[in-house]
Amino acid sequence: MKTQWKDIPVVPSSQEFLDIVLSRTQRRLPTQIRAGFKISRIRAFYTRKVKYTAETFSERISSTIEAFPRLADIHPFHRDLINTLYDADHYKIALGQLSTARSLIEAVSRDYVRLLKYGQSLFQCKQLKRAALGRMATICKRLKDPLVYLEQVRQHLGRLPSIDPNTRTLVICGYPNVGKSSFLKSISRADVDIQPYAFTTKSLFVGHFDYKMLRFQSIDTPGILDHPLEEMNTIEHQSIVAIAHLRSAIMYFMDLSEQCGYSVSAQISLFHSIKPLFANKLVFVVINKTDLMKPEDLEPEMQEQLQGMLKSGEVELLSLSCTTTEGVMQVRNTVCERLLATRNAEKLKSGTNSSGEPTGRLGDLLRRIHVAQPIGGIVRETSIPDAVKNRTKYDKEDPNRRKLERDIEEEEGGAGVYNINLRKNYLLESDEWKEDRVPEVFDGKNVYDYVDPDIEAKLAALEAEEEKLEAEGFYDSDEDVEDAEDAEIRYKADLIREKRQLIRNEAKMRKSLKNRAVIPRSAKAQKLSQMETHLESLGYDASNIADRARSQSRGRSRLRGRGEVDPDAMEIDTPKAALERAKSRARTQSTNRRIDGVTNETARSNAERLAKLGQKKMNRMARQGEADRHQTGSLTKHLVTGKRGIGKSNRR
Repeated sequence: MKTQWKDIPVVPSSQEFLDIVLSRTQRRLPTQIRAGFKISRIRAFYTRKVKYTAETFSERISSTIEAFPRLADIHPFHRDLINTLYDADHYKIALGQLSTARSLIEAVSRDYVRLLKYGQSLFQCKQLKRAALGRMATICKRLKDPLVYLEQVRQHLGRLPSIDPNTRTLVICGYPNVGKSSFLKSISRADVDIQPYAFTTKSLFVGHFDYKMLRFQSIDTPGILDHPLEEMNTIEHQSIVAIAHLRSAIMYFMDLSEQCGYSVSAQISLFHSIKPLFANKLVFVVINKTDLMKPEDLEPEMQEQLQGMLKSGEVELLSLSCTTTEGVMQVRNTVCERLLATRNAEKLKSGTNSSGEPTGRLGDLLRRIHVAQPIGGIVRETSIPDAVKNRTKYDKEDPNRRKLERDIEEEEGGAGVYNINLRKNYLLESDEWKEDRVPEVFDGKNVYDYVDPDIEAKLAALEAEEEKLEAEGFYDSDEDVEDAEDAEIRYKADLIREKRQLIRNEAKMRKSLKNRAVIPRSAKAQKLSQMETHLESLGYDASNIADRARSQSRGRSRLRGRGEVDPDAMEIDTPKAALERAKSRARTQSTNRRIDGVTNETARSNAERLAKLGQKKMNRMARQGEADRHQTGSLTKHLVTGKRGIGKSNRR
């Protein structure tokens, strides 16, 4: 069960709540809509805003409600403690107002979503959205006081100590300034404020310590005065709640020296006043400050009153001195020992019903243990076979010793050669049956009991009869003949289909080979003789092509091979040779795209100016060219133009 609430999230104020929800709606949803859109799209746009805002409100309010503990689900100690500190009625009212606000916001969302379905224009849908969000904001603003109250409760709950109502607990109570906090600081690691005046402790303090490897918690309660419960304040009520609801050992501290400011009779009277709260609990009266006053030093009347507190037999008297630490650990160990014994006894007691039969945890433990007893009260004596009694102790040096399996293994050749026979110790009527595979047990029954001795002869006769009937055609029928004919037809059809597929594959292969390039792309160099042979095989006369190729090859090699050029040869150069030289020069020269295609510098400047003018519109629209179809997002004008003013930037 949850015993602390330090992880409850912060409860925002109504304005912060509103800012969180609306900013989340603004961030998570689209913000652009135009009147030119379809009316269905406009309705969906604003409907989504209204629904999302309502869902965010509902989600935040629900998380706040669920974070706080429900009084019906927690331990009575924590329930009464919350009632004492915060007033359970106010606490429930605050959570109820949040739940009501959530229901109202959901109702507003449903109503305006229904109206938005029939919106006729962008303006009408926008106004409906503004009205819906405005009504939600109004509901949220009315939660100002409950949210402030719950935030204060959250802060105080986070500061409360972690108290487990079901663990081993010591509750220290009594009048103010009798040494309760000093005792707690002595036995635990609790950081308790100790002052020499009353009501130093105004709330519950918890300290933890270990005893016999078990964790104990001790609770220091504020001081209680002897007056009716109705007149007690909040500080005293915390002590009453701890004493009433915690399963613990009660340590009632007393100061016989009366330095606390209260008489011994008043302390005894307070004990009898709160005694009804001690029902079914261990109670110890602890006398503190024994260095100043011991019980033996009291007057006889006071001693009788003190002994009257112990008459019930359930109250034990202990004494210590926190100033000198005398008896502190002894008192702690005594109380812890008694508490452990009582808790164990309660556990065992809870395991039996009214008739004494074990139930619960004890019953589960006893049901696991089963002791078999003979029926009818027969006493069965211990029986040891004579063979066991007369068996001599094994001695390896004795020549007459019994043979062990290890001795047989050594005689038969040792490990890896000898194979143990697991059937030799079977107890059967005949030793010949030991190596037989029968009897075998199947499903708890002996298989040999169900085997017919003449089963093989009967099986042979049955097989002979079946062969005779099959040879005579007893099992043949018209359907079998038809099935055989169908099977033969299906077999021939499969062969025809397979042959047809082979013919199709061959035709595809021939067609692909027909259209394939003769010269592969990888082999760029081909011999002239191979080309002539191929063209002649196709029926073409390749002599002209061969002469042309040889003349071009010789002319270029001749020009490249000569060191000097003959002027006479240049004069009689043919137009064909001049064309070849021009092509050769064009291949070696670099191109300039700025001057290619224009006659002079003026034409080139005009072309560049026209190109820039044509791109001017594209640049203004942030496009790379006429084919750029990118649509840039348009921004709201009043958000991106002009200077920002000094006013607030809340534009919702």
